[in-house]
Amino acid sequence: MVHALYRLHETYRLVIVHGVTSASRTPAAHIAMFSIAAAGHVNPSIEVIRELVARGHRVSYAIPAAYADKIAETGATPVTWDSTLPTEDDPDAWGTELIDNIEPFLADAVQALPQLAAAFEGDEPDLVIHDITSYPAIVLAHRWGVPAVSLSPNLVAWTGYEEEVAEPMTAALRASERGRAYYARFRAWLDENGIEEDSDRFVGRPRRSIVLIPRALQPHADRVDEAVYTFVGACQGERSAAQGTWRPPADAEAAGKKVLLVSLGSTFTKQPAFYRACAEAFGDLPDWHVVVQIGKFTDEAELGPIPANVEVHRWVPQLDILRRADAFITHAGAGGSQEGLATGTPMVAVPQAVDQFANADMLASLGVARHVPMAEADAETLREAVLALVADPEVAARARAVRAEMATEGGTRRAADLIEAELPAPAGPAAPSARSAPCVPGAPTA
Repeated sequence: MVHALYRLHETYRLVIVHGVTSASRTPAAHIAMFSIAAAGHVNPSIEVIRELVARGHRVSYAIPAAYADKIAETGATPVTWDSTLPTEDDPDAWGTELIDNIEPFLADAVQALPQLAAAFEGDEPDLVIHDITSYPAIVLAHRWGVPAVSLSPNLVAWTGYEEEVAEPMTAALRASERGRAYYARFRAWLDENGIEEDSDRFVGRPRRSIVLIPRALQPHADRVDEAVYTFVGACQGERSAAQGTWRPPADAEAAGKKVLLVSLGSTFTKQPAFYRACAEAFGDLPDWHVVVQIGKFTDEAELGPIPANVEVHRWVPQLDILRRADAFITHAGAGGSQEGLATGTPMVAVPQAVDQFANADMLASLGVARHVPMAEADAETLREAVLALVADPEVAARARAVRAEMATEGGTRRAADLIEAELPAPAGPAAPSARSAPCVPGAPTA
């Protein structure tokens, strides 16, 4: 009943705000997407972009050239710009301190803004959608007078976040000379562009956000403002054409061997000792077949002899393997975490950086994973963790429950629906009056 009323309310809202009915389509619009050249920021929304194009919208996607081909495959038009951010080929360039991580985004935004303004001059969009790292997108939306919608690929702020997390984390930064200079530069840039908002709120408190992770991964989800943030869960599509498919070797499949996938994602993968530990942990277990993705920073020769039941690759079709896998050793990035949840795969989380530590804790709290710090990830610990998870019926039950919950969040189609709902009302005849709309309990009256 509640779900039915929700859908009726959404229909009512669309009729009033956009002048459309259930029998009509949202008029085609020009939508501009802005992101950075990083897999963890581009990949989560790829299927949403593809869906918007399929619905007839013209999507211009501002992205550094390294990702232009990937964007073009969706049907969107890449609008390339030169970025000064460290690339995925040099993750160590991000440094080790908080200031090292945030200064590059401001510096990049300042130099990117004139590039992007020139690229869209005379072809301004009806709506801006953007990754959380794209500060110029928010400024341009303000300049153009169009709505801006954040597409968050990871956790978002909850009520009390500033007091509980942000302020303690930045207190020392604000007291340092380098930190004060950073905040002064940010303030000057916002003032120059007519934005009065505090820089921390500018970065962390969007007007509207579509969250591309399942609600289950969000800390303090009950304290997240639902008027601003909507969780749509994993936006996954058919990837076989781009990534290929995977099947276990014939003998492993015939023997019904369990499958373990090991992957630390695409960036923090220079971990030969860790991969050796994974091979050692399962190399002598006849009932298991292991797939190890090592990325581009580890040479397979560094791993030494590879057991017969272990296959090693630089890249694998991760989601395709997870659909068959019995367990997943992961860095707990947002993408891998939600793919593990969407396929109901028990996980051993070995986080490396940024949001991965919080994700690992959330997965463990859900009862579907173990959090194993990298310093403790030896062969014995990894084997014990995987075998215990797979043998525990409660873990399997929790994985099924979370997977079922995620299936109701809507994914790609709901994300596209919500983006269309943010489009400005088209010019033309006045929208229908409230009296012509369906009567919905609790709906506003004219």
